[in-house]
Amino acid sequence: MSKKKNSGNGIVYSTDPNYQYREEEQQEQETLAPAEQRLKVKLDTKQRAGKTVTVVDGFIGKEEDLEKLGKELKTKCGTGGSVKDWQILIQGDYREKVLKWLRDWGYKVS
Repeated sequence: MSKKKNSGNGIVYSTDPNYQYREEEQQEQETLAPAEQRLKVKLDTKQRAGKTVTVVDGFIGKEEDLEKLGKELKTKCGTGGSVKDWQILIQGDYREKVLKWLRDWGYKVS
């Protein structure tokens, strides 16, 4: 059996003869300068089978810039991780290192 792909518009049928489907406009938010960003660094173990993850939250800007920052932090820590739901997840407890590097790069961190 083949799987059907959803067209993504969410409208199956409308009884309104004047209905016109409108595409949702994705507003790409401009990335703020590092000095204007307020990032939060915290440790999380919830729903991770007891594994420790360092979470960087609060980034405002384009998704490409968030991915770039996440990749840079993972490289500096020498560990794995990912970027999901506008959060940077770094495997392990690297709070002190991440705080230091973000401050060195000009971010406001708490």
